[in-house]
Amino acid sequence: MSDTQPVKKVCIIVSKGSLDGVYPALIMANGARMEGIEASLFFTFFGLNALNKTTLDHLKVATVGNPALNMAMPMLGMPMTMPFPTWMGALPGVSAFATSLMNKEMEKLDIPPVQEFLELISDSGGKIYACKLAMDMFKLKKEDLWDRVDDVLTVGQFYEDAAGAGTHIIFT
Repeated sequence: MSDTQPVKKVCIIVSKGSLDGVYPALIMANGARMEGIEASLFFTFFGLNALNKTTLDHLKVATVGNPALNMAMPMLGMPMTMPFPTWMGALPGVSAFATSLMNKEMEKLDIPPVQEFLELISDSGGKIYACKLAMDMFKLKKEDLWDRVDDVLTVGQFYEDAAGAGTHIIFT
């Protein structure tokens, strides 16, 4: 008999606001809900980009300083072992091109856009929270956010929500 407890809840902290920074959290939260596991997403700092009404449909792939961008090379017909030069990420249009390429690949795999993914998570009972400190720092109000954000929480409130046996906190 195993001594491990089953995962009952995941609380995922989303701290990055790029397309490649937000999707892992959305995929993990949706996967948890599909397995009957409670899921909460806590968007903080630049992760708020994914909840801000003006930016959530316009997230970009981070091309500057992203050493793992070589993962996308096969999409261009090149080997994954071919590095993506960091300096190229700073050229005008490279981020837009990488974002377009990534969106097309995700569409082929039937991965929904960010807003639709948030709706799926919310509709399935997942909770979506914004960080109060980050909201204050970036001078955002709840009305600046996607309409279905459940609440704006302090870190302490987030930890209260995360409390309990079988809860795992994941930082992305």
